[in-house]
Amino acid sequence: MFKKDSLQVITFQSYGTDTHFYMRGRALEDETINLEQKGLFGLFINSWKRFETDEIKHTELKISLPNKTILKTLTDDHGYFKIDEQINGLSDLANEEGWLNFEVAYNDVNIKREIKNANRFPGELLIPSPHSDFGVISDIDDTIIHTGVVSTLKWKVLLNSIFKSAESRIPLEGAAEFYHQLHRGVSGKNANPIFYVSHSPWNLYRYLEFFLKQNKFPKGPILLRSFKDIFKKKAGDLPQKHIEIINILKTYPKLKFILIGDSGEHDADIYIQVAHEFPSQVAAIYLRSVKHKKKMLRVKSLFEDYNQTPVLLVESSAQAIDHARQNGFIK
Repeated sequence: MFKKDSLQVITFQSYGTDTHFYMRGRALEDETINLEQKGLFGLFINSWKRFETDEIKHTELKISLPNKTILKTLTDDHGYFKIDEQINGLSDLANEEGWLNFEVAYNDVNIKREIKNANRFPGELLIPSPHSDFGVISDIDDTIIHTGVVSTLKWKVLLNSIFKSAESRIPLEGAAEFYHQLHRGVSGKNANPIFYVSHSPWNLYRYLEFFLKQNKFPKGPILLRSFKDIFKKKAGDLPQKHIEIINILKTYPKLKFILIGDSGEHDADIYIQVAHEFPSQVAAIYLRSVKHKKKMLRVKSLFEDYNQTPVLLVESSAQAIDHARQNGFIK
């Protein structure tokens, strides 16, 4: 008889405020995915493991904060869990960059399975520094990583996600340095928060987290969507990316944001709508140009008569850096 895989908890980097603790994660069996895997067959097996998950359903978890506060939650039908609590004094628990560290553990005494890491799973939540001048909300696909979202039937996205390791993926030239300059701001030590938002499913969370770390992007919350919801969208529903961006802006109503995306999919539509809804909070919009004439013409027409906030169709990171410097975002 095969031995069952040990249990793990994946915590998704999230965000909060001095009085709002908000985080998400997922309880799963450990499929031992090697993020540095090489070879087509091994990469295919990794991709299979990411989507053929064994969730730990309806199980109680315990979240321990540094000040000894204990929170509890239950996983849902797909192993996901969420904590959304009002707690005072959270800023005092965060480091200089605004990161609050905590631990998650299984809290069910009836579990008879091996649990990884001695049942201690670290998590991080970002509480933006009071020295922040602005925040950055960035897309991932074709904004900082080549994915091929404009390819016919998205075949390049499929091939890149399945047959390329996160280690071998190449970021867009100069993107990491641009994001670090935005993070540091004019003073060089503003610690402006960076939020990464994507249409990708949570199954790719560790893959994307590893890519960002490997390529030295500033650390920030990574906000994806549930794979089960991808095929449930009804007419009139807002894209999950749009919802996540609105949630961020509502969480930090006094903070302005730079929105960064690409011209290949729906970033332009989402960003211009967000700018209309939150005119005082959108400081600038950067959209990376894609090699697709029809899509570029459509995006240009969207912003033809728009002059509410600075908008730049970006050909290179150097161009974006120059624009950001001229607008006083970086030194």
